[in-house]
Amino acid sequence: MMYMHHDLPDGPCACTTLRKAARAVGRVYDEALADNGMTTAQFAILRHVSRGEPLPLSRLADSLMMDRTSLYRAIAPIEARGWVTVVAGPGKAKLASLTPEGRVAMEGAEADWGAVQQRIVGAMGAEQWAGLQASLRTLTDLAQHA
Repeated sequence: MMYMHHDLPDGPCACTTLRKAARAVGRVYDEALADNGMTTAQFAILRHVSRGEPLPLSRLADSLMMDRTSLYRAIAPIEARGWVTVVAGPGKAKLASLTPEGRVAMEGAEADWGAVQQRIVGAMGAEQWAGLQASLRTLTDLAQHA
């Protein structure tokens, strides 16, 4: 039996619904960060690296829920811009650190990111936002153990 998307027995596809929301929200953040010469994904990488430098790329990939190949492709333009350095670490590990230019770029983008964050979270309300965060953490855990 063929179903329309909204007529599925278990409701709309969770993956499709989440991807639509992610694309819509991502567009808003990307537009806000465009004047800073970076994407939301690049901003996220810079922030994660800044919180744990030098940060092993394997840990960075895990914290961003990315496979390593995707992370390597995503970090290459950031490294080319001189915002991060990636050096050999212990064993086969590679370690990422922000450069001074990367720290300036990240800090320069924080106000634009913060304005969008405030607009979205403010429109939802703190309680609804906290509930959504909790639901997304649960969903992420479920997906990782599926």
